[in-house]
Amino acid sequence: MDKERAILDNEGFINVEGGRIWYQIVGDNRDAVPLITLHGGPGSSHLGMEPLAAALGSTRPVIMYDQLGCGLSDRPNDISLWTMERFVRELAELRAALGLQKVHILGHSWGTMLLADYLLTQPHGVVSAIFSSPCLSTTRWIEDASRYRKELPEEVQLVLTECEAKGTTDSDAYRNAAKVYTEKHVCRVPESAEHEARRKAAFGEGVYNYMWGPSEFHATGTLRDYNRTDRLCDIAVPSLFTCGFYDEASPASTEYYHSLTPASEFHVYPNSSHSPIVEEPEAYFRTVESFLRRHE
Repeated sequence: MDKERAILDNEGFINVEGGRIWYQIVGDNRDAVPLITLHGGPGSSHLGMEPLAAALGSTRPVIMYDQLGCGLSDRPNDISLWTMERFVRELAELRAALGLQKVHILGHSWGTMLLADYLLTQPHGVVSAIFSSPCLSTTRWIEDASRYRKELPEEVQLVLTECEAKGTTDSDAYRNAAKVYTEKHVCRVPESAEHEARRKAAFGEGVYNYMWGPSEFHATGTLRDYNRTDRLCDIAVPSLFTCGFYDEASPASTEYYHSLTPASEFHVYPNSSHSPIVEEPEAYFRTVESFLRRHE
């Protein structure tokens, strides 16, 4: 126990398959079950989880880590590492290294894909799971995105379609048009220049492009055929599915995943899109902590 306590008191690096990953644990209440957070992306970073760790760290240890290829973790130039199976093993390696025998796990966006596949390995000691703005079927995700795109200004739709057809999704025109979608369905509150700079520096673009694609609504990578709707019935731990009313992870799709998952609950944040952690932070933290406490 003393060894485990010493580890949990520090941030640092863990050797995993393919390199080192950075982790940090916020909070020191050893009487509560720790919460592991799985950030979005693939290729985003722990930065999106910082508000949650700050809010819940007074009640339980909250573990943040940067998955290989982004943030403060190593960024090897080896596409053979960018597989779901390796990211699942990485999570198992994190738990083993930190001696986390009992945990709650919260995944956001891509993190819910990782969470689902990890749970399907039947790991011991997972007390509960939170699927925050889930993507558990790429087909459904793109269908939702296509519907949302049709609601954008016609000139924005035209730029997106033309750039995707011509393969110019790395252009400023495409990025500017995609930003219109982002401001409606990814995050509806302004981002500070400082946070934007930190986020961009931490972003693992190579992982994102290889596994997902050039934008949130144009999946061309290895996850383009991802679908776990036929396996959600095998997830037995108490689970919570949440999303924002304007979320690119639509309420209809999120509720559908909930309907397929035994012992699960469903919650919608009425004034949020894909980022309720910053759009409705008090409601988000309250909902998460309440669920965790009920499943200690």
